[in-house]
Amino acid sequence: MKFSKWQGLGNDFIIVEPASAPGFDFKAASRHLCDRHFGIGADGVVTVRKLETGGFEMRIYNADGTEPEMCGNATRCVGLYIHRRKLAPGNSFELHTLAGTVRPCVLENQSVRVDMGLPRLLRKDIPVSGVPDSPAQGVKLEVPGRALDGVCVSMGNPHCVIFVPDIKSIELEKWGRAIETDPQFPAGTNVEFVEVISPQLVRMRVWERGCGVTLACGTGSCATGVAGFITGRTSRHVSVLLDGGELEIEYSETDGRVYMTGPAQEVFNGEYIGKF
Repeated sequence: MKFSKWQGLGNDFIIVEPASAPGFDFKAASRHLCDRHFGIGADGVVTVRKLETGGFEMRIYNADGTEPEMCGNATRCVGLYIHRRKLAPGNSFELHTLAGTVRPCVLENQSVRVDMGLPRLLRKDIPVSGVPDSPAQGVKLEVPGRALDGVCVSMGNPHCVIFVPDIKSIELEKWGRAIETDPQFPAGTNVEFVEVISPQLVRMRVWERGCGVTLACGTGSCATGVAGFITGRTSRHVSVLLDGGELEIEYSETDGRVYMTGPAQEVFNGEYIGKF
């Protein structure tokens, strides 16, 4: 199986075109392929398939074998992958995901701007328990020794954004694990802890559903931008500082969509010959 290893701000992926490995069960193999000791090593496996109707299908399989609806950092990597391999003309592409269609555009400096679509703010659409047609702000959470408030947003996948006064004070692994599986989140949730530095700049750390602690999360950064704006903490344009680098998020006043801009990098190519 031929593959390409990519990373977006340290969130790393194994990108594969299924046509090059007919019959391969990527979901079943994802745990082994993502293992950093016995496999290739990654946060997830991403398959890219060109559609006869135009555009591309993108599927993501987490390191724990689950299949999330969406991954923002992966969309940037896949957009640049398509562009560099000339799988389609131009520099803008449609990616069809379980969460809907997103559109990465490769810029002149080789960074990628992605139209991530409309955020979903109602409990029934995220999902979060409670009154279905109400927004999910001020969600009460309990972690060992601490009570927290969350602002929940879906960017095609669920996020719980928690604003904290000091990012250094959080217990990311312990709190993230507890909140991901909180009964209020029937599909689980990604968890973002955010310190607001200014209306245009925030510091964020993330616990990803199905992965654990990662260096960056694109959809989480988008959710943070939306949560910051709707609670009056940030402007519509915000820079998000993550463990792996920086993303620019715009929550557009014009069309209500969220736009993410950031880097993607091809690390190496190879052929997997092992068993799982």
